[in-house]
Amino acid sequence: MSDIVSLSGFFKKFPDEETAVKFIEKRIWKDGVVCSHCSSKNITKCMGKKQPMPYHCKDCRKYFSVRIGTIFNESKLPLQKWLLAIYILTNCKKGVSSIYLAEQLGCTQKTAWFLAHRIRETWNLNSPKLFGVIEVDEVYIGGKESNKHESKKAKIGRGASGKTPVIGLKCREGNIKAFVLDSVSSPDIIKVIEENVENNSKIYTDSFTAYNSLNKYLHESVNHSKKEYVRGFVHTNGIESFWAVLKRGYYGIYHSWSIRHLHRYISEFSERFNMRKNDSLDKIILSINGSIDKRLSYKDLVNA
Repeated sequence: MSDIVSLSGFFKKFPDEETAVKFIEKRIWKDGVVCSHCSSKNITKCMGKKQPMPYHCKDCRKYFSVRIGTIFNESKLPLQKWLLAIYILTNCKKGVSSIYLAEQLGCTQKTAWFLAHRIRETWNLNSPKLFGVIEVDEVYIGGKESNKHESKKAKIGRGASGKTPVIGLKCREGNIKAFVLDSVSSPDIIKVIEENVENNSKIYTDSFTAYNSLNKYLHESVNHSKKEYVRGFVHTNGIESFWAVLKRGYYGIYHSWSIRHLHRYISEFSERFNMRKNDSLDKIILSINGSIDKRLSYKDLVNA
């Protein structure tokens, strides 16, 4: 187990900026320093403090640091604070607000908000298809119509009207994948399932008619409208427990999510769940490993 099990453990592992930089360099450059611009190993370490960056490539003649080509690129925030932000985000089960994160890092709320979204990019992993017993269910994200201003109400019925559908696929005793849907039509739902679940897996759902065309799978369902929630091994309790945590985070921590960034928050909760069995240091390492080629500019973020 890692010695990072508390905040004091974190600062024991990363007491200063130099320790944090060396830790990240070791994970990004596993076989020694490599030029972030041309991948050359013909490198000179810059000793003077007046140099723009700590390394200089003799081949392409450019200066670089471990930040180049990662989520840390063009950030003035110390890497020790980046690691602290990753530690906080990966260990808070229901998420953290950008206001709280800003208080802990000693930066502005705007900086913390941008930083958190860049960290979420590292968790947007292209993981392999799920196989085995898979629970599938959908949830609807958004405020209640009764609480909205009259001009913003959808006015198209009841229940899920005005909300955004999200589908979750949970492997029994395993990982979760979740995606924002354009609609809950059968073609949209079946497409997501077929792209993320191996054929011949067992799929358990509720009685929603959109699941009736799961011809490539062994499909069984429970009828919640008739108060049937468990029938032998058939149930969706696992994925519904995940939705319960996500909703607590949504209502209690974040309060609202922009539709344009919803997929990032869904990715956050999914990957944090998938990392639940890793210790704190492993979670930080996984995030660093996922930071390569995941640069997200502020302009791209706000214009998404």
